[in-house]
This record gives sequence, structure tokens and C-alpha cells, in this order.
Amino acid sequence: MDMEKIYKMMGNVGAGNIALGIIMIVTGVTAGVLTIVGGARLLSGKKNIMF
Repeated sequence: MDMEKIYKMMGNVGAGNIALGIIMIVTGVTAGVLTIVGGARLLSGKKNIMF
């Protein structure tokens, strides 16, 4: 491989890594919010259960 191909490949891989990182951050934040909302619903619904 010549240096120009390596240089272009590094640019493409770097851009892909940045895009993947952004997607992972968004996914992580979404999962965290959904977990917090689910936990809050369980805690608030706990008082409606009678044994």
C-alpha cells in the first residue's frame, strides 16, 4: 500500500469512529432515560398494590 491509500483509509476510519461514538452516546443516554422513567413508574405504582 502506498502512503496516500493509508492516509485516506485513516481518515475514513477516523470519521467512522466519530460517528459510531456519537451513536453510542445517544443510545446510552436514551437507555439511561428509559431506565430512570421505568424505575420511577415502578416506585410510584408501588403504593397502589395491596396484599
